[in-house]
Amino acid sequence: MSRERIPSIGEVLAPLLQRVPPSQQPLLIAAAERMAATRYREWATRVSDAGQATRLLACADREDDIADRVERLFPDAQVIQRELATTVPEVAEINRSLFADRPLAVQFAIQANGERLGAATWRSFAKHATGAARETFLACAELEERSAEVLEAMAG
Repeated sequence: MSRERIPSIGEVLAPLLQRVPPSQQPLLIAAAERMAATRYREWATRVSDAGQATRLLACADREDDIADRVERLFPDAQVIQRELATTVPEVAEINRSLFADRPLAVQFAIQANGERLGAATWRSFAKHATGAARETFLACAELEERSAEVLEAMAG
């Protein structure tokens, strides 16, 4: 892997997250999970190893699973997410620019760090939640860690 500094998704997204009410932050992250799923699927078309492609597609499915689980906690999830897209429109551009023009191994490393941060974030949400929400957030953390492990192995 290249020696370039790996950008921190957390450093980039933290100021944006602070602009969102805490009760809506899980939905903003769920939207970012969907963007990550798209990225994983694109990566799967770029690797030559069929096993890697399969693992990347499994990561994409986990990202969608996380988003689905979180969105089910909010009866008006789609409405809130549309509002969030206007509150913090930079999320899509940041998502694109963090990865643009970087070697695939570096992109994997960036995303692996993001998955680890995601796991910590879901656990933080779980500390302040009860019942189904708490269980959902903890399950999301585990899914994030599984994807991080895949990417860390691929990033070398």
